[in-house]
Amino acid sequence: MTTATTRRVKRLPLLGWSFIFTVYSLLGIGLIVLMTVSSALLVLTVGLPLVVGFAYSIRGYNDVYRLWAGHILGTSVIRPYRPIPKGNLFSRLRVIGSDPATYRDYAWLWINAILGFAISLVSLALFASTIFYGIMPGLVQIVPEGVLDLYLGPVEVSRTQNTLLYWVFALISFGLWWWLAPKMMVGYARLAAVMLGISERARLSLRVDALASSRAETVGTQAAELRRIERDLHDGAQARLVALGMSLGMAEEMLSNNPAVAQELLTEARQSTSLALSELRDLVRGIHPPVLSDRGLTGGIQALAIGSPLQVQVDVVLPARLPAPVESAAYFAVAEVLTNAAKHSGATEAWVRARHVRGSLSVLVGDDGRGGVVQDSAGGLHGIERRLNAFDGTMHISSPVGGPTIVSMELPCVPE
Repeated sequence: MTTATTRRVKRLPLLGWSFIFTVYSLLGIGLIVLMTVSSALLVLTVGLPLVVGFAYSIRGYNDVYRLWAGHILGTSVIRPYRPIPKGNLFSRLRVIGSDPATYRDYAWLWINAILGFAISLVSLALFASTIFYGIMPGLVQIVPEGVLDLYLGPVEVSRTQNTLLYWVFALISFGLWWWLAPKMMVGYARLAAVMLGISERARLSLRVDALASSRAETVGTQAAELRRIERDLHDGAQARLVALGMSLGMAEEMLSNNPAVAQELLTEARQSTSLALSELRDLVRGIHPPVLSDRGLTGGIQALAIGSPLQVQVDVVLPARLPAPVESAAYFAVAEVLTNAAKHSGATEAWVRARHVRGSLSVLVGDDGRGGVVQDSAGGLHGIERRLNAFDGTMHISSPVGGPTIVSMELPCVPE
């Protein structure tokens, strides 16, 4: 338990949590009884849906502790469960019964019913003692002498001394609550995170699966991009260069016999050359924009802002040039978000903010459009997420109905 975490915990909300968990742990005892009885009824047909239903209930019950532990510890406690199929009850029960998280959930019910109840009750009792001993000095002054007096064995204690003793007990109770309550709650939150969160082994397994999926998507995207480049070259620049060669050959044949026709063919060849160069530039710009090579990500985002039909405010502060693949991924991500905003959001203004903070490039793109953005698996936003995943990056979308829409992107990288 770190001192910083304990200091961050506010004590007054702990009273509310202590009261809630004192009652909530009693509900957990009810779930223990129901789950035990339904497990015993598995020999009968009626026990199967009961076990599956109560397993879902226990998971929902423990979600409260995951949220609370994440709030106390300043992190997120990830649900550790394996995906449950949508088949019949037997297949669901098989997955639930083979999931170690199910048994940790059940063990947590017992721990929480004893330890959690005790911790919450101690915190409430200490604070209640503070209030009790705090109001007693006032009552001592108004009731008849001897009614609320404290006695220390054979020693006679005056009313003034009784008042002082009550204040001492109030200060002791308050000091114990002030010092002990956060430590107990933080320690209990850590225990909840360990038992109810995802284990390190499962976390690594999920990470490996995510990287494998990201790698497969990246390889597929690269293959599709290569096919697109090949198609664009074949249908565009290559076709124009073939036509250019034919025009030059015909002009060469006509040069001596019909100079006027040869001149027209040469003019057509020159126009084909310009068109082929323009298509090649567009193709190269789609692979790696020259502005990135010349001016870096800052210049690239500024160029996107100038070319956007929206009024785009740019606030980019980077310590140095970033690796070229990262600059390219961020550039195309910003371009896609601005394009979507211009086409679909009805926005008139947008803004782009980029910083390099704690080893990651952080990019925020927002607009004042109508909001309500829904990420489609075949849409451009999914393509951005897939592109960022290749660099272990993340993307989050905040787009309430009515706006604004804010897309935040994180890309781990080290400046060159």
